[in-house]
Amino acid sequence: MKYLIVVPDGAADREIEALSGKTPLYAANMEYTNSLAACGEIGLVKTVPEGMSPGSDAANMSVMGFDPSVFLTGRAPLEAVSIGISMTDTDVAFRTNLITLEGGGAFEDTAIKDHSSGDIPTEEADELIQTANREFADDKMRFYTGVSYRHCLIVKDGDTRYEMTPPHDVLGKRAGDCLPKGRGSEFITDMMKRSYEIFKGHPVNVSRIKRGLNPASSLWIWGQGKKPALSSFYEKYGIKGSVISAVDLIKGIGICAGLDPVGVAGATGTIDTNYEGKAGAAIDEFKKGRDFVYLHVEAPDECSHHGDLAGKIESLKRIDERVVKPVVEYLKAGTDRFRVMILPDHMTPLALRTHTGEPVPFVIYDSSCVAEYDKSRAFTEESGADGKFYDSGFSLADYFFRQI
Repeated sequence: MKYLIVVPDGAADREIEALSGKTPLYAANMEYTNSLAACGEIGLVKTVPEGMSPGSDAANMSVMGFDPSVFLTGRAPLEAVSIGISMTDTDVAFRTNLITLEGGGAFEDTAIKDHSSGDIPTEEADELIQTANREFADDKMRFYTGVSYRHCLIVKDGDTRYEMTPPHDVLGKRAGDCLPKGRGSEFITDMMKRSYEIFKGHPVNVSRIKRGLNPASSLWIWGQGKKPALSSFYEKYGIKGSVISAVDLIKGIGICAGLDPVGVAGATGTIDTNYEGKAGAAIDEFKKGRDFVYLHVEAPDECSHHGDLAGKIESLKRIDERVVKPVVEYLKAGTDRFRVMILPDHMTPLALRTHTGEPVPFVIYDSSCVAEYDKSRAFTEESGADGKFYDSGFSLADYFFRQI
């Protein structure tokens, strides 16, 4: 038995006036995925428990089969695991974005323009992170380079009791209104403010501005947590698998659960990611004897954060044609029974440019238990509402993996 989960990150959305009251999933008309839905199961699932922030950490952990209210210790330590950072039980990891600010003047009076510094390349980002280390690192804390704008700060014997804000939740807001709060958080605010001055004349930013690109104006630190302790995916479901993603967070969750991380050249997390490379990597994992592949594609979420409607629709079409179709067709050509589940981890409405905790649609296709063909079943929010509802992602995962 083979299992495939494809996660088009942030694909779900609300009705959009420019689409005559439809959603990007409807407008994308994901023909191949819709054909699987027509012969399979559809529904809605609430991936993030009530009362939890609708972050990709909680959502993807839930989709993988783990209750985030039990296992989630913070976003950053999961990313630290993926980067290869060895944490002690008293270390605290912080997610560190390179962001673009606008408006000039004091740091507090700028506005948060872009949470990703124009999806800055990792090579350029690393130069800025090393500059930050030269300025701030000591025997107690250090920054580590991740991918693109996503990086990590490790603080020895650190504290997690701060109120911190993801930059993608406050786009367009005054930076001074979104700074860390809580006793002892001043050192973090100080680094963010000082990085704004240090990065202004940095050669990387001078070059980016000359090329018409968003500069990396400053560090933005958030998402704190301690060393994670997920249970084993193999012990839970009795299958061995791999995780494919351009995002350290997703790879980190998989690693902590005992899944093998798979690197893909050209996997950027943006609309121009290497879709074919991801599909090929998934097929290779099945050829190696893996039972399960968790294939995550970040592009729709990034388009949502940037308010890019056309890009979101195009990314969904590419996922359908260049990821879902080739991998499923490979499985169909084999002799093993297989199941496929396709769902967003969370909703990312273009109107808000951030995540929400509303239920998202899912499609499940079973190669040997195909339902009567029904064209009204499709991978859309509206169609999903006509199917079965799951109140948690991990209960849906239990159903997906255990019904054989």
